[in-house]
Amino acid sequence: MDYLKRTWAEIHLDRVAINLGNYCARLQGETKLMCVVKASCYGHADLAICPYLEKELGIKWFAVSNADEALRLRNMGISGNILILGYTPPETVIQLADHNIIQAITDLEYAKLLNQTLSGNGTPLRCHAAIDTGMTRIGLRGTPEEIARDLYEIYDLDDIILDGIFTHYAVADSADPDDAAYTAAQTEKLFAVRDEAEKLGIGLMQCHCLNSAAGVYTPDSRSTLARLGIILYGMYPDPSNPLPFELEPVMELRSVISQIKTIEAGESISYGRTFTADRPMRIATVCCGYADGWPRALSNKGEVLVRGKRAKIVGRICMDQFMIDITHIPDASPRDTVTLIGTDGEERITADEVAALAGTIGYEITCGISSRVPRIAYKGSEQLGVYRI
Repeated sequence: MDYLKRTWAEIHLDRVAINLGNYCARLQGETKLMCVVKASCYGHADLAICPYLEKELGIKWFAVSNADEALRLRNMGISGNILILGYTPPETVIQLADHNIIQAITDLEYAKLLNQTLSGNGTPLRCHAAIDTGMTRIGLRGTPEEIARDLYEIYDLDDIILDGIFTHYAVADSADPDDAAYTAAQTEKLFAVRDEAEKLGIGLMQCHCLNSAAGVYTPDSRSTLARLGIILYGMYPDPSNPLPFELEPVMELRSVISQIKTIEAGESISYGRTFTADRPMRIATVCCGYADGWPRALSNKGEVLVRGKRAKIVGRICMDQFMIDITHIPDASPRDTVTLIGTDGEERITADEVAALAGTIGYEITCGISSRVPRIAYKGSEQLGVYRI
């Protein structure tokens, strides 16, 4: 297996199912599940995961970032509802309408521009209007009454079908009481907008606010959809805030040792000579670098697993390689597997742990694993295929 000779990611679909099941058990009422699969499933390989979600787990709603991602899902055979969560250039929307893809509306003027672009196409565009309740990113702004009046103008456009409205939380993953109050206020504003829209005769099929964190901590049966993102892939919305169930990390990232050498006290390692040995050391070179998505910020402080033991990164991480101290692992050999994210023996390194050391979040770590790293999909112990993102 040639892809097991350098750096690769293992994607475990059975863990997707476990995370999804645990999340769904928290939802209330008639809330349906929408799986967020943008950025190639947060770097996990949409070609492997999306068909599995639809065909084997019965998912009927998907969310993506942009038109290219939405059309990619249609091209891989996904037939369910697809919502684009962000802006799409107006010249693209005819293609979206033809493929029954739902576009987010950012504001009234954008809706009018989309309608103008669609004029004469013959196929209207399904839309969900974003409501800015406090994220201050995209969406209609104002009082619930003002927003409802804008929604009525959108509803009245000839080539726009206003299927629903939605909002996004700013701090739903936080346990801080002030943040909890802020989230509650966002929720109530969204449903106040819905109520005002209904008074104007606007029938909304969908009204949704729940994300991964809110679906667990503050589930609300009024939200017709719950947008499951980071938890689906086995990472925490906020690692400092516990979940009521155990997460199963879907991705494991592995590489190999290319060379082992013994260095003497006083010898330095890698660019900038930021590490100098204070004793004789056994050093291994690993076939992964920042071009593969392994953060340079881990230089001299990250760890990996070799033969079930932790090994420290020494020196600066290079574009394609980095070095580790294996002095305490005398049986390590060239071509041994190195686990960067995942489990080896009784030791485990998570994307959240890596992120904390790199000064970022787990989302960025998995999204940043580059396209040159093949994704190997497994269902249980069965290997299903090799995917590129």
